Amino acid sequence: MSDLSGSVKAGAAAQARKGKKPKDLNAISPFWNFVFSTGVGLFALSCVFPFLFIIIISFTDEKTLAIEGFSLVPSQLSTASYRFLMNSGQQLFQSFGVTLLVTVLGTLLTLYLVATYAYALSRKSFEQRRFFSFLAFFTMLFSGGLVPSYIVVTQFLHLRDSIWALILPSVLNAFYILVMRTFFSTTVPDAIVESAKIDGATEFGVFTRIVLPISLPGIATIGLFSTLAFWNDWFNALLYIDKPTLIPLQTMLMRIQNNMDFVVQNSSKVVSYDIAASLPTETVRMAMVVLATLPIALAYPFFQKYFIQGLTIGSVKE
Repeated sequence: MSDLSGSVKAGAAAQARKGKKPKDLNAISPFWNFVFSTGVGLFALSCVFPFLFIIIISFTDEKTLAIEGFSLVPSQLSTASYRFLMNSGQQLFQSFGVTLLVTVLGTLLTLYLVATYAYALSRKSFEQRRFFSFLAFFTMLFSGGLVPSYIVVTQFLHLRDSIWALILPSVLNAFYILVMRTFFSTTVPDAIVESAKIDGATEFGVFTRIVLPISLPGIATIGLFSTLAFWNDWFNALLYIDKPTLIPLQTMLMRIQNNMDFVVQNSSKVVSYDIAASLPTETVRMAMVVLATLPIALAYPFFQKYFIQGLTIGSVKE
């Protein structure tokens, strides 16, 4: 091994004396660089293309869509689907505000509870960590079911028709706890915690000033999962919410879709056939996907820096 490294160094020195730059053994040839770049580009396009296609369909005229089918370049564009959704008026904007509030509060509470719970389980000095780990893991295997959960939320906690009914049932996830516990155990060295305590830091001070800054990748991941879960949640509203002012966006869009399907299926009994035929059923579905997905997709790049920042923050090396 030493002879091989010596010969490589000797060859590099000989090329340097001849005025040539030494060849980088780790460099990728232009051909393979093109192949890898093309492959990654095609993979990225395959991920982005479905959403772009949905946006195109949402701006396609309904009659054109029925005649020509799905096309990347429709012959006639229209905003009828978005105008149809905007006819809900203030209700749609209220639902958007409710979803935004639930997402922000739910994500913050989830991060606080999951991070503190998982950090306690990751510390070997915590005597009851096995018991509380079992409690968290047990809920992943067994649950009381839908009816007991409904009784607890409505009869014992009295959260029906309140904003907390959309937050508290989903605020603590056992899977997130186990993931963060493993992350803390493998990422946060015991030496840095012990040195901070020797310097007089409290347990909460160690957690907020030392553990959290070097755990941003895990926290950002759990925050992203939690944000997506609260943003896309509609089932809790279906169970616990009757007030129109507390209906989230996903439930609102689902009700619009159900009402539109009901009108189309019962056109001869409820309304005239011409009115039912004029409804932009297919394009409205695509517009709903855009309205439900685009805000969270546009917000993600602004949070991506926290992933990068967390990966570059260092700690002591043992």
